[in-house]
Amino acid sequence: MTASTNIVWHESEVTKAARQRAKGHKSAVLWFTGLSASGKSTISVALETVLHQKAIHTYRLDGDNVRFGLNKNLGFSPEDRTENIRRIGEVSKLMIDAGLLTLTAFISPYREDRQQVRELLEPGEFIEVYVKASLESCEERDPKGLYKKARSGEIKGFTGIDAPYEEPENPEIVIDTDQLDVKGAIDLILAYLSDNGYI
Repeated sequence: MTASTNIVWHESEVTKAARQRAKGHKSAVLWFTGLSASGKSTISVALETVLHQKAIHTYRLDGDNVRFGLNKNLGFSPEDRTENIRRIGEVSKLMIDAGLLTLTAFISPYREDRQQVRELLEPGEFIEVYVKASLESCEERDPKGLYKKARSGEIKGFTGIDAPYEEPENPEIVIDTDQLDVKGAIDLILAYLSDNGYI
């Protein structure tokens, strides 16, 4: 439901299908979800580079980056996390309409929030990529020192420590970063995109 009144959606003459034809590939969102330090950002950055080299039109939305601007007014309460993901879903929808293969890297800990983004998009436009790693592995990596801060009580409501992470039940792609390196992860994703006609 929108709080705005007296608004009308204006259709463009250039359609999403026309933009996809011009670009020579489908548009969708690769929604990377997983614990902090599971490898979401690392894989999405490397994947975007490979796709760009293949002349695939992309845009990457990263959890931290988005909180510098669009979502800088949001914290990490359950309500703010839900609103964060809702906004990213809406931005992703615009990117898909623009004909881009969009990569998002957000913990997005709640199944319901991810499902709402899926339902916002057309069938086949939401590709859930579960970047799976054990909590122990994530704590060992801990590039930002966040787990250490969460364990010491300096950060409250940290996913995996004192806030839940709900694993995807039926993701399109599972990448176990305890087993796969970045190249292996990218190969897996590229195979999925190719086999399913996205690229």
